[in-house]
Amino acid sequence: MERLLALWVGPLCEERPDGSTLRDHLRLLDALTALCPFVEPVRLGLCVLPLRGPSRFFGGDDAVYAAVRGIVRDVLGLELSLGVAEGLFCAELAARQGVVVPAGETTAFRRRQPLAALGHKELATTGRRLGLYSVGDFADLDAARVAERFSAAVRVLHRVARGELAELPGQRDTRLAARLRSARGEDVVGDEQTGFFGQRSAGDERAQAAAHRVRHRLGPEGVLVARLHGGRVPEDRATLSPWGSPSREVRDDAPWPGRLAGPSPITSLHQPVAVELRDEHDEPVRMGARGSLSAAPTSLVLLRGSRRAVTWFAGPWPLVERWWTAPRRRAHLQVLLDGGEAMLLCAEAGRWWLVGVYD
Repeated sequence: MERLLALWVGPLCEERPDGSTLRDHLRLLDALTALCPFVEPVRLGLCVLPLRGPSRFFGGDDAVYAAVRGIVRDVLGLELSLGVAEGLFCAELAARQGVVVPAGETTAFRRRQPLAALGHKELATTGRRLGLYSVGDFADLDAARVAERFSAAVRVLHRVARGELAELPGQRDTRLAARLRSARGEDVVGDEQTGFFGQRSAGDERAQAAAHRVRHRLGPEGVLVARLHGGRVPEDRATLSPWGSPSREVRDDAPWPGRLAGPSPITSLHQPVAVELRDEHDEPVRMGARGSLSAAPTSLVLLRGSRRAVTWFAGPWPLVERWWTAPRRRAHLQVLLDGGEAMLLCAEAGRWWLVGVYD
């Protein structure tokens, strides 16, 4: 789970009638985006950003902390409470307490929080009667016993207490992103597909209601939607985000040198599948140091030993990234099988992987 830097600015949590709170929040976000383009507004007064990238760029965590404090001071004239932990739930708690949780110690930090930190008054009251005073005490309960005694909402909180879910239900203000765009004067465009005349059908309403019910039962990460962002290859461009979470409206205008040309696969595998490429002598096809194939591929060996003939291929296209640190070397190859299926393969770490399937 990624370490997040959370910024808690108390005066921005209470919305003022003149609308200045939203404008101040927008000014702060714009200034923070210059520091890190992945700043995410969670609620008024609370923002998070991934720590690893800015830390490497600015030369350490302390430099990032100082830069963030300076931005808040310069833009708003306020002091903030800053915290670092893994996952949104623990990151917000750390920010409220002004604690930087060392890497690998988030579980211990989460377990020692009072049970009231889960935000459920009835659970906290019942927990005291049962001798449960901390999040760790609640997490140690067997899931079956929790299901017998408590509601579905508390069962979700039990998964948060155990670290299975990274955030609380309702921890994000799902309307904030649209409000910020409106305050900036931008058109608010939803991510949904509308009908021929722009209307929403009854099926759309039913799908929304069903997604709400599933998310209520399974928690914030129970319903995921795919979103595209910048990247060089299809498997790097698609991410899954919790349904209803604010999307980052960042235009992908970067050139991305070495980007794999379209069309993109209709299916991009989140977990690549190991495969083998063979030549006409049934020898493994390998990538050379200069990005060339050892022989022309004639067959593809899939999972469980299934072999398919390769009738056409294109590539490979070598790609070397992060040359300034531990470089990642890959090469992509498109193949067409005898049954008409088209697939995208990737050579990395001495093996071939299936990463995409074309329509």
